[in-house]
Amino acid sequence: MHIKVKVLEIVTPHSVERWQQLFVRWASRKPVVATISKGGYLQGNMSGRLPSMGDQEPPGQEKVVLKKKITLLRGVSIIIGTVIGSGIFISPKGILQNTGSVGMSLVFWSACGVLSLFGALSYAELGTSIKKSGGHYTYILEVFGPLLAFVRVWVELLVIRPGATAVISLAFGRYILEPFFIQCEIPELAIKLVTAVGITVVMVLNSTSVSWSARIQIFLTFCKLTAILIIIVPGVIQLIKGQTHHFKDAFSGRDTSLMGLPLAFYYGMYAYAGWFYLNFITEEVDNPEKTIPLAICISMAIITVGYVLTNVAYFTTISAEELLQSSAVAVTFSERLLGKFSLAVPIFVALSCFGSMNGGVFAVSRLFYVASREGHLPEILSMIHVHKHTPLPAVIVLHPLTMVMLFSGDLYSLLNFLSFARWLFMGLAVAGLIYLRYKRPDMHRPFKVPLFIPALFSFTCLFMVVLSLYSDPFSTGVGFLITLTGVPAYYLFIVWDKKPKWFRRLSDRITRTLQIILEVVPEDSKEL
Repeated sequence: MHIKVKVLEIVTPHSVERWQQLFVRWASRKPVVATISKGGYLQGNMSGRLPSMGDQEPPGQEKVVLKKKITLLRGVSIIIGTVIGSGIFISPKGILQNTGSVGMSLVFWSACGVLSLFGALSYAELGTSIKKSGGHYTYILEVFGPLLAFVRVWVELLVIRPGATAVISLAFGRYILEPFFIQCEIPELAIKLVTAVGITVVMVLNSTSVSWSARIQIFLTFCKLTAILIIIVPGVIQLIKGQTHHFKDAFSGRDTSLMGLPLAFYYGMYAYAGWFYLNFITEEVDNPEKTIPLAICISMAIITVGYVLTNVAYFTTISAEELLQSSAVAVTFSERLLGKFSLAVPIFVALSCFGSMNGGVFAVSRLFYVASREGHLPEILSMIHVHKHTPLPAVIVLHPLTMVMLFSGDLYSLLNFLSFARWLFMGLAVAGLIYLRYKRPDMHRPFKVPLFIPALFSFTCLFMVVLSLYSDPFSTGVGFLITLTGVPAYYLFIVWDKKPKWFRRLSDRITRTLQIILEVVPEDSKEL
């Protein structure tokens, strides 16, 4: 049998035989595999060609792989730059609204910071023990098997990630335009058009260069920290002046209800969400055994202290009632204390949102890349650009999905439906760490946390998920049903291996065509 593959060189008998061998391997692959299936697809090299497999790689020639370019500074910038988004500047009222008092809200901000640190430390152990990219997906796959892992990536790809990217991008679009519409309302169409441009720029940046994406992330991280200092420093000065009347009877006010606790938890943990993104790119981290734990500890310490002090600064000038009524707390604060300099705040908020967009796309594209490599997503998503060494297909697949979300209906309700799914799978991933301690006690663990840390984190996540069934059964129920759609999808697309021949031929033809258009090939592996 001869397989006709259009290449840019003459196909020799040896190359045809090699393609036959590869095709047999691809056709007999299992639904979930640990390496990239090379299939009947084209292998590339650094000359920019898609050559026949008869070619021999010249000695010392660079392989097509994702390189280890994430240093400690870049790792810190990815975590801080992704965690600190628009929420702390625009509307940190979710916790206050559901806790009922200034004092309890500050307690919750601190507690969510410590709990996020516990989760991050647990992920540091997982990331240094299981040195694969993919984060939650990889750890769930390792512990609980392919079904739960597929359901996790299914919901992430179709709903959670496009929706979350669209939400943070809308904040970017709104605040980048605000200085031009001081006296009037910003048109919604203008916001969405600017947002679409911002999303496209982020996708192009992450498709073009890992180094430039990381450099820009470092710059945006410094912008975020500068913005937080612009709020904290005047707040500290206010405290020195004795402006503490909003802290009197800090725990008095509306009583905290059991119904509000899960929502306060979701708001708090959502504000800290992003500490896990470095684990999505473990294979690209330089010296991960030291870099991942250090980056996580440094980042979470800075973020937690910054968040708590920012909220304290707000309450030196704004009462609890005014904070709940404000549509943009940082703007209200700066207008009262900074005068004309307050016009710079929307720009800093926009840059903060852009940093979250960039860091999120950079990290999550690696999740799709790994899921494809394991056989859970189309194989084209596990391929790398022959020149730029970026997972180009895994990056750009988010673009159309995010655009659909951007111009669709109520994004916020959709994300509320799926909040429980995010923390359910995160709690399961950390519970998997405890399972591995007993199941695989001899596993190499360069970084090891006390067992109470993952136990407390996973218990809190799972307890709040159960509690949300009581406090908000409709949203949780809808999210649960959306998540369950991944089960039939798993059996249809992954387990069922007797797909029609026409479907397989069409799939192969589409993949080869996309390879040629995008100039991507499977990652070089040692076995070939």
